[in-house]
Amino acid sequence: RSVQCSDPGTSALPVNVPADTVKLRLEKTSITRVPRAAFYNLSELRFLWLTYNSVTSVHPSSFVNLKALRELRLDGNLLTAFPWEGLRDTPRLQTLGLHNNRLSSLPAHAALFLPNITYLDLSLHDNPWLCDCQISMLTSLSASVGSPVVLMDQLLMCSRSVGRSGLLLTQAELSRCMRPSVQPAATRVVSPLGSNVILRCDASGYPTPTLTWIQESPRVGVRWSIISLNGLSYKDAGEYRCQARNMAGISEAPIKLRVMGIARLSGVPKKKSPKTL
Repeated sequence: RSVQCSDPGTSALPVNVPADTVKLRLEKTSITRVPRAAFYNLSELRFLWLTYNSVTSVHPSSFVNLKALRELRLDGNLLTAFPWEGLRDTPRLQTLGLHNNRLSSLPAHAALFLPNITYLDLSLHDNPWLCDCQISMLTSLSASVGSPVVLMDQLLMCSRSVGRSGLLLTQAELSRCMRPSVQPAATRVVSPLGSNVILRCDASGYPTPTLTWIQESPRVGVRWSIISLNGLSYKDAGEYRCQARNMAGISEAPIKLRVMGIARLSGVPKKKSPKTL
């Protein structure tokens, strides 16, 4: 069974689509979003076209229960992002169309969900692509032998790149994203009570990661490679975590701080017992 709707007055996905529908085409409507489990009752669906609507967002769980889906087209919408992780729910997907949207970047994790696809024609033209390390993972996968990914348009242009705009995607020199690596100056620090101490860590990765210090007491959000603690008290002791984050991932390293000293006991001194002769 095939169902088609092209009513400009339609602003939401229809809920009365027959359960045995194999092909569903919703085109040139006023639909703006695809919600969670939008097609859950259409387990036999193989072709889903949501083309030339006004879709701005697709929920990561929109395609739950679409295990038979072979073709998904979202061409001609207003998408600035696509939920790549949602492809886990479509193990038989062969064709994905995303041209004529507003996509400008590709998250590094997108390539993780592509090897599960039998064959994918990835239509990426007519989007203002920022050619950086995020998209390099996809182009590398496409160029590898036996890859399931085919860039349908080999003349894709970069609207922006690290070097200059107007280059072909295949000609742009793209750096690979690198997950952060954290190197603390020391993993254990022992300092006297009342002293000053500096905890230091460095991080490498591409793009340059941002650093955050995390400790049980809320010293969170300090975006520097060092944290300075003055006039140490016993409350400062504990584990500090230096966390580095960029688009390729998150890494962290612990630093344990131990405060040494003698605490003064307040109270009435004990009386000496009288000596006996």
